[in-house]
Amino acid sequence: MIRVTVWNEFVHEREYEAIKAIYPEGIHSCIAEFLGKEEAITVRCATLDMEEHGLTEEVLNHTDVLIWWSHAKQEEVSDEVVQRVRSHVLAGMGLIALHSAHYSKIMKVLLGTSMSLKWREGSRERLWVTAPYHPIAAGVLETIDIPEEEMYGEFFDIPKPDEVVFTGWFASGEVFRSGCTFTRGYGRIFYFQPGHEEYPIYHMKEIQKIIINAVRWCHSEIKRTLPIECENTASYEAI
Repeated sequence: MIRVTVWNEFVHEREYEAIKAIYPEGIHSCIAEFLGKEEAITVRCATLDMEEHGLTEEVLNHTDVLIWWSHAKQEEVSDEVVQRVRSHVLAGMGLIALHSAHYSKIMKVLLGTSMSLKWREGSRERLWVTAPYHPIAAGVLETIDIPEEEMYGEFFDIPKPDEVVFTGWFASGEVFRSGCTFTRGYGRIFYFQPGHEEYPIYHMKEIQKIIINAVRWCHSEIKRTLPIECENTASYEAI
């Protein structure tokens, strides 16, 4: 059984009626719903406003893969919780960072770069599979057309990925490394760009398939005893 925790700020869905109409129970609930239909996957949710952001030691001890969506409140996540999550990733917990979570504290501390990129409002995106042999791309069409999405463009300040599984092309001409894998300590990390809150992207079956595949790939049968330290991480305080 793969135990998944879906973490979301749950801010935009409460503040904006148009976003609430797309995700009435929050982005986390949408993701939890389709994951919960899969055999051998159990799901729980956590949000920013919960005590310890819902990511207590007990919760993380019972999490095999953590999915993280964040945007407006990146700096409000406590440093203590960030270091706790980091330790669990190094010990073997998988991490899937979605859309604006590239700029989260946890991604900065694990990858050690600014995670900056170019962006602007809506554009049509075509997502290309650029590593068809990778398990996250299993059963995924060669291209996925996303009618509306926030444009993310290069240069994307990340360390060299283990694999670039998906590359995004935008109708305005930009390209982006939209689906990248990394390994830190014993933990597998997948960053996946599609998922701007103003568009129903997580309702798309093709996107759901990728996230389901990513959960299975990020899951490790081995989880080491804490604490684990690793040289290929850096403190976000120095960035």
